[in-house]
Amino acid sequence: MMATIEITTPLTDEVVKGLKAGDSVLITGTIYTARDAAHKRLTEAVAKGEKPPVELKGQIFYYAGPSPAPPGKPIGSVGPTTSYRMDAFAPKTMELGLKGMIGKGPRAKEVIDAMKKHGAVYFAAVGGAGALLAKCVKAAKPVAYPDLGAEAITELTVERFPAIVATDCRGNDLYSRTA
Repeated sequence: MMATIEITTPLTDEVVKGLKAGDSVLITGTIYTARDAAHKRLTEAVAKGEKPPVELKGQIFYYAGPSPAPPGKPIGSVGPTTSYRMDAFAPKTMELGLKGMIGKGPRAKEVIDAMKKHGAVYFAAVGGAGALLAKCVKAAKPVAYPDLGAEAITELTVERFPAIVATDCRGNDLYSRTA
């Protein structure tokens, strides 16, 4: 039986290098939701010479658009969205210091090449389990682009958020393995 690795954010190079495709992890700390529209706006701002709205060094982007919080809860359902929609922007976010991404589905070769170059990791979360994953969120607050609604960048404080290392920083990729 494979062990589960507990990791905390921000991620260090040593932690990222120690993760292997197939590892089960529990993430504690701060992660940021960011979907298509937020990625587009962030990379356009950086191209104009502006600073990213959040410090990306060592951080993790969770490709998710949370549902509104029900009374007494910090967040509603928060399941992963399909990651390839962020592939055009992911190499730039890694260049800016992002060390991890959480989503579902395979990534483009260019994204995996950028992960190898910048020492980043891609985690897969279980699709369809957004209500269960929301139980790991202890606090949530929008921190950038609130006009984007569910696609705003939201800071999540998570405790033992479960994920699988889908692609490690050496380019080993669970999605490309054949039986």
